[in-house]
Amino acid sequence: MCRKIFIGATGQHCGKTTISLSLMHLALKKYGRVGFMKPIGPKWTEFNGTIVDKDAAMFSSVFGVEGDVALMSPVTLTPGTTRRYLDGDIDSLAPRKAIRFACDELEKKYDFLIIEGAGHGGVGSVVGMNNAQIAAELNAPVLLVTGGGIGNVVDAVELNLALYQREKADVRFIMANKLVPAKRENTLGYLEKAFAGRNLMFTSAFDYLPTLADPTLLHIADLLGRPLNGDPADRKRLCHTIQLGAASSQRVIDNLDDSTLLIVTSSRDELLVTASSLHHIPEYKKKLAGLVIGGHVAVSDITQRIIDDSNIPYIRIVETSSEVFYQLREHVSKIGPEDREKIELINSIAERHIDFDAIDAMI
Repeated sequence: MCRKIFIGATGQHCGKTTISLSLMHLALKKYGRVGFMKPIGPKWTEFNGTIVDKDAAMFSSVFGVEGDVALMSPVTLTPGTTRRYLDGDIDSLAPRKAIRFACDELEKKYDFLIIEGAGHGGVGSVVGMNNAQIAAELNAPVLLVTGGGIGNVVDAVELNLALYQREKADVRFIMANKLVPAKRENTLGYLEKAFAGRNLMFTSAFDYLPTLADPTLLHIADLLGRPLNGDPADRKRLCHTIQLGAASSQRVIDNLDDSTLLIVTSSRDELLVTASSLHHIPEYKKKLAGLVIGGHVAVSDITQRIIDDSNIPYIRIVETSSEVFYQLREHVSKIGPEDREKIELINSIAERHIDFDAIDAMI
């Protein structure tokens, strides 16, 4: 009989996918066949000719189960899906049936199944299958991931628990994630007091790590919908800082932090030439991850030649520098199949901080 767990969260960006990857890695040490499922896929992609959720595509690629990707992502919310559902063009029971069928099939194939929700408990309500309803339908014990903090975590857990309890879903675990290292012990102590006396297992996961939160150059290019030019070996490089090149060239270069993505207007030839020329110097190559060149004005021919000859990674966009700066500052990096270094780091940290046997014993 397949054992299973539903990974929910109190909100977006709590780290559900990181926790799912961790549990997948740890479960594979104990069980021969471990599967993954993303019942509702709000962020879709085309993978091997099939429209599936991005997380399902990533898991299928990383763990070599591409043949099951359609079952791993039974319902994807592509543009217009919600309107067609509300207009009655999609059978109201179709999402439930698709999710139920996919789970039944996966349970036949695997010994342990990780089911990852989407966003907070209510996501999916528009098509009649939110996270709480899915967990109840699939009879899967729920692990609820929260962010760091104390008051905001308790408030968010209470809000989500109400929905899970209404749907008669079985929440058994609360897992605090993205903890501030210096406050970890103090935070966990107070959270344990807050959830004491309940029939819940309270546990913790990762400290907040910029390495996991920061995007790669390839992620930035995908987000902007533009190609990444320059040295292909730098496509996986992490961008720790995003800086707007608005000051003088000398001041911009002097103020570069480690692995900075520099956003520059296309008409600023001096800064573009300076940044490209410094790309060959190890000290500055460490500081300057790459460029985003914005604006409708074409880069001058000689400046473009210098950029191309330097092989510095760059993305060319037509939006203004300020527009893309604020867009990128609001972006939260998601883990993709190409992020092998991040995935290996997640696995190594999970082995130290997550007690899979304790979780498994309560499923």
